[in-house]
Amino acid sequence: MSKIDHQRLDQIVADARKAADARAEGYRERALKIYPWICGRCAREFTVANLRELTVHHRDHNHDNNPADGSNWELLCLYCHDNEHQKQIEADRGYTDSSAKRGGATHNPFAALQGLLKDKK
Repeated sequence: MSKIDHQRLDQIVADARKAADARAEGYRERALKIYPWICGRCAREFTVANLRELTVHHRDHNHDNNPADGSNWELLCLYCHDNEHQKQIEADRGYTDSSAKRGGATHNPFAALQGLLKDKK
């Protein structure tokens, strides 16, 4: 069994993070110049004060596909971006509709409301 070189692994991870940060910085800045600072899903508006909460989503999920015209990007808030990736994970696992895998709600809290309202009259 060979010994693990932790220093080398740490350096590989650090280099990968630097490369990812540099790549993200480039397309993020370009996307923020091209598009208005509004989430493409929930339409929440952003200012300089909260701009860190606006992310760049790659429509084809390929972070290396960064055309200059921004056609593979959309600006999404943190919550919508997380939701978009969760939908992708579920689709990859074969879940296409959340109600299909768990069934719909069966309880109706307002079922007797009509009768109660008639009694009040």
